[in-house]
Amino acid sequence: MLSPVKYSEEELVMLLQQKDKQAFSYLYDHYAPALNTVIFRMVNDNALAEDILQEVFVKIWNHLSDYDKYKGRLFTWMLNIAKNHSIDTLRSKGYQKQQKISSDENSVHMMSDGGAAARRSDTIGLRKQLFLLKPEYRELIELAYFSGYTQDEIAKQTGIPLGTVKTRLRTAIIELKKILRPS
Repeated sequence: MLSPVKYSEEELVMLLQQKDKQAFSYLYDHYAPALNTVIFRMVNDNALAEDILQEVFVKIWNHLSDYDKYKGRLFTWMLNIAKNHSIDTLRSKGYQKQQKISSDENSVHMMSDGGAAARRSDTIGLRKQLFLLKPEYRELIELAYFSGYTQDEIAKQTGIPLGTVKTRLRTAIIELKKILRPS
C-alpha cells in the first residue's frame, strides 16, 4: 500500500542517504512496480524477476551514497542498477546451469516411460552401429549418450582420467560419423 507521505526527489535522496527506513519504504512502494516490469521483460520469469527486484533494492540501499543527482534522476539510476543486475543474472553461470538443469529435468520427465522413448528414438539403428567401434569407444558412447552420464561421471565410474574420456569420446564421435556417412 502506498504511503500517504510525499517526498520531493531531493528530500527522498537525502533521507535515503541517512538510511531512513520510512523513506526506503516509500521508495519501494513507488518504484518497485516499474522496476519489476522492466526486470520481468528482460528475464521473462516472474519468480526470477521478484528475486532480482529484491536484490536490486538491497543494492540500492547499500549504495545510495554512490547516487549523484548531477548525473541523472534517482529513477534512472535505479533503473540502470536493475538492468545491469538482470543482465548479470542472465549471464551468470549459476543461472545458465539452472536453465540446463530445468531442460534436463524436462528431458527426464519425457523419458519416464522406462526407456521406451529412447528405444523408439533409435530408429536409425545407432546402437547396432556402435558395435563397429572399438570397445573402449563404444562403452563411452553408451554411457554418455544412452545412459546420460557426464564426462566427469564417466571418468569416475570407469577410472579413466577425465582428459582421456574427453579425447576418446571426441574420437568415438568422429569414427561414428565415418561409419554413418561413408565417403
